[in-house]
Amino acid sequence: MRVLIILAHPDPGSFNHALAEAARQALKSLDHDAQLRDLYAEGFDPCLPAREIPRKAALPPLLAEHCAELVRADGLVIVHPNWWGMPPAILKGWVDRVVRPGVAYEFLEGDGGEGVPRGLLKARAAVVFNTSNTPAAREREVFGDPLERIWRDCVFGLCGVPRVERRMFGVMVTSTPEQRRAWLAEAGRLMAEVFPR
Repeated sequence: MRVLIILAHPDPGSFNHALAEAARQALKSLDHDAQLRDLYAEGFDPCLPAREIPRKAALPPLLAEHCAELVRADGLVIVHPNWWGMPPAILKGWVDRVVRPGVAYEFLEGDGGEGVPRGLLKARAAVVFNTSNTPAAREREVFGDPLERIWRDCVFGLCGVPRVERRMFGVMVTSTPEQRRAWLAEAGRLMAEVFPR
C-alpha cells in the first residue's frame, strides 16, 4: 500500500515531526510504501497563482509531483498543529494547489462548478493528526471542532475518501514526556488499524 504523509510544522524539533515520523515508521513496519513530504522543509509555496486555477493548467514540476503522489496514494496521513482552529497557511495552500479539479475531484457533465463534485482520489482512508493547546472539550463545546469539519466534510468527503480518522493530541504545553510517548504509540497503533498489512 502506498501512503502519503503530509507534514506542516515549521519546527523540525516539534511533536508534529515526531508524530509524522512515528506514522512513517509504523507504516514501514507494516511493509507499506510510506512517503513523507515536509512542506516547510521543501519550501512549498502556498500561494495559488491565477494561472494555476484552470483545470488543465500547466503546473510547475514540484506541484505536478505533489499531484501525482496524491493520485497514486492508497492512503493519506496529514499532520499539523491547530492554529486558530485551522491548519497552518502552508497546508491550506497545499490543499488549494494540489487538491485540485481533475486530480482530487471533478464536476459531472453539465455542472459548471455549482454542484457537488465527485471525488476522484483512490485513497480509501485518511488519518489526520493534530496538536493543540486547547483542551478537547473546549474545542468541541466552544468552537464546534472546526478541524473535524474541514478534513472530514470539506476536503476528504468531497474527494471520495470514505474513511477519515482524526486524533487531536494535547494539551501540548502541559504534556509530559510520558504522555508524548503514549501519544506516539497511539499514532503507531492507529496506522496499523487503518492501514493493515
